[in-house]
Amino acid sequence: MRKFLASILAVITLTSCSLTEPIPVKGEVVSCESIRMDSTSDESLECLGGGEGAAVSAIRGPAIVNVWGTWCKPCRQELPHLAHYLAQHPKGAQVIGIAVEEKSPEVVKKFAETHGITWPILYDADGSTRETFGMGVPVTWFIDSSGKVTHKKFGPFKSLEEIEMATIKYLGVK
Repeated sequence: MRKFLASILAVITLTSCSLTEPIPVKGEVVSCESIRMDSTSDESLECLGGGEGAAVSAIRGPAIVNVWGTWCKPCRQELPHLAHYLAQHPKGAQVIGIAVEEKSPEVVKKFAETHGITWPILYDADGSTRETFGMGVPVTWFIDSSGKVTHKKFGPFKSLEEIEMATIKYLGVK
């Protein structure tokens, strides 16, 4: 009987779903109209969803600004967790992507549609954000309502819970 119960427990453990399992989301190229800003500047990045772009220095949160590339494996691995965060917390922090070192805006748009991106994407065509964010990706900044960067995370998010905890800790948003 013990072997039978142990076998059942092992099957349940091995086949159960993780709470951090990303949910599949169809992507879309989103307008940047939802980005909260205090002003625009000449240093604005192009918005892939059309409309006015945004300068990183003008973004007002609470915001999670994620710098990434389609070519970056860790970036691709964290995207489902960001999508899951937005699905679970539609009134939480806004998520804004900045695509860097890309061949063209069209490559990023197609990638967004096929990889579940449902947040505005700014396009850094000339590498102008390299001075601000550094060379490596992914890097994520947490920006509060006054525009202050409250935290810089280097490397990918590995779970929804990691994003939720950071958002609570650095932005005070659930």
